[in-house]
Amino acid sequence: MIIDAWIQHPTLRQAQDPMFASLRRWNREDTPSQDIPVAATIAAMDAAGIDKALTCAWQAPGRDMISNDEVAGFVAEAPDRLIGVGSVDISKPMQAVREVRRCVEELGFKAIRVLPWLCEVPPTDRRFYPVYVACCEMDVPFCTQIGHTGPLMPSEVGRPIYLDQVAIDFPELTIIGGHIGYPWTDEAIAVATKHENVYIDTSAYTVKRYPDALVKFLKTNGRKKVLFGSNYPMIMPGKALAELDSLELDAETSELFLSGNARRVYGI
Repeated sequence: MIIDAWIQHPTLRQAQDPMFASLRRWNREDTPSQDIPVAATIAAMDAAGIDKALTCAWQAPGRDMISNDEVAGFVAEAPDRLIGVGSVDISKPMQAVREVRRCVEELGFKAIRVLPWLCEVPPTDRRFYPVYVACCEMDVPFCTQIGHTGPLMPSEVGRPIYLDQVAIDFPELTIIGGHIGYPWTDEAIAVATKHENVYIDTSAYTVKRYPDALVKFLKTNGRKKVLFGSNYPMIMPGKALAELDSLELDAETSELFLSGNARRVYGI
């Protein structure tokens, strides 16, 4: 089994947002003009041998780029393949808490994800803390992005070291930092090593771009700490997995990286 820990099935309004102009420039892509059908996402997964993928909502203060209800609709189209991950607007703390509960209890989502750069504040900001409490109460992981931002938004709020304080304040909270933390990958490894409840996923990076420090961590004391992710549609799952054999992972480490850690962390 292979589980992709980070994808988006994008809405057209999210894909067309001007903040992604830099990504389109890097990938030499035009601005999308039509929605991607769920069948296309499943086809991309099939081409890479991906069995399941955690697909996330995107909420920024004041707007839904991919709403929780839209994600629930995508999951309903492919319930054996897609797993919902909710998001909330931290600028409205009580509404955010209620939405966390709705995502878990009514929509059946397995995690909550909030991107600090969309809010332009670090994950130690007081507005995040009610969300952490709600995730602990609902017994679901909190996911976030660590590292620089490809979109045209500030990167500083993605420093992995911020999660050190969060993990100290909430030892019951499972935290997954996506996008490996580059250019602060050593910080990400340090925090994941220090805290039993902190993990890293490799989304937004192809195998050949994994930093040497992350590969060493994956193959040694971090074998139960690193999850595979693609960040589809920015990176196709097949491209994200290409050259996996070059890592020379043993069978146990490979299984943990590709599915075992995700199954355990997300309760799949």
